[in-house]
Amino acid sequence: MATPSATLSKPHESAPAPKQAPRLIEVIRNRPLMTLMGGHFTVDMYVGVLPLLYPLVTEKYDLSLKTVGLISLAYSGMSSISQPLFGWIADRYGTRLIGLALMWTAGTFAVMGFAPSFPVLLLLAALSGIGSGAYHPMGALNAAAVIPERQRNTAMSVYVTGGTLGVAVGPLVGAAAFALFDLPGTALLVIPGVAFSVWMLFEMRTISQRIQRRPRHGAVALPPVPIGPIAVVIGLMMLRSWTQFGIQAFIPTWYEELGYSASFYSPLATTLLLTSALGTVGSGSLADKHGRRVLLIISSVLSVPSILLFAQFPGWPGFISAAMIGFLAASTGPLLLVIAQQLMAGRAGMASGLILGIGFVMGAIGIPVMGAIADATGIQNAMRFQAIVAAGTIILAWLLPTEERIRELTARQAPAPGGQAVPADATSGGR
Repeated sequence: MATPSATLSKPHESAPAPKQAPRLIEVIRNRPLMTLMGGHFTVDMYVGVLPLLYPLVTEKYDLSLKTVGLISLAYSGMSSISQPLFGWIADRYGTRLIGLALMWTAGTFAVMGFAPSFPVLLLLAALSGIGSGAYHPMGALNAAAVIPERQRNTAMSVYVTGGTLGVAVGPLVGAAAFALFDLPGTALLVIPGVAFSVWMLFEMRTISQRIQRRPRHGAVALPPVPIGPIAVVIGLMMLRSWTQFGIQAFIPTWYEELGYSASFYSPLATTLLLTSALGTVGSGSLADKHGRRVLLIISSVLSVPSILLFAQFPGWPGFISAAMIGFLAASTGPLLLVIAQQLMAGRAGMASGLILGIGFVMGAIGIPVMGAIADATGIQNAMRFQAIVAAGTIILAWLLPTEERIRELTARQAPAPGGQAVPADATSGGR
């Protein structure tokens, strides 16, 4: 055992820097976290396939760009508005059957290619979105329970990366399926969803035991929700989602109009999403070191010129500007999700539902809005419009609470039964 004098003579040996790499390895070796990440990858893969449907259904049903965007609105909109409800359910009844949500999405998405009419296609898209709406708050609640507190931002970023990778791979999977079977190729997409959902049902027998369910009859008093900071977090997620969803959704249609084939624009859409996935883990590590607010401000500022470059110079330069947009967008989801879970102590499921649900609903609504702008002025101008939306995120990022302010809010005492005060963190839903 080292003596005190030996320890004092070599202070550099206790520096935290050498421990950072093992922390990331420890996160990656977290089997429950990797299982949840795999489910997140699979369920979000279907979102990535949606834009590949646009050129096919536009021709089949003779649709405008504004109308075809209703497919994403039906899917993402239903997913978004249902997430707070499923978050409430998760807080009270647990998450043992989360695999069924993935199975539902896979099954309903698989029959979309056989829809006899466009209204039926919209109905199937909405039904498929319900499964996604159930998975996201439940998955985030489980992830919060299996993530060590000291690795909070990095580990949540790893979890969110699963979904981003899924969306990134979606265009490639969709391009292959539709090249082989055209629209009926959606039937092939049932395989990965059902297979992984069965695996999750087995794994969740142990993972769900880590969730501390909130008592149903108010046995524990919860701290008040800071409405102002939560509104800023939700607003920032809404605008960033609008930009990311909109650009991703119209890349295939725009580049097809420009004369490019799916072999060009599918990798371009994947580049946007893959760089977002790669940057997510890095953003979590940077946030653990320097704070989330400053990172979100910087990424918001740099997003504006990146979007303008993407809109102004299509073609091969688009791969560079798309990569820039992806890296800058990487910080949004996981960091805002962790902030919301901290601010809504004892309501981790509800916080996840609000951020991932109400936040993304703007992205779903924004797609047909962007389609209407594209119908009126052209898709390139609709892409330029997203730079204006991105400029609005700078203001909201500036209004985010600082790390010190978040600590003040989460350190407030909540009265427990009998008059005894309970720290807010003690009711954080399994943290």
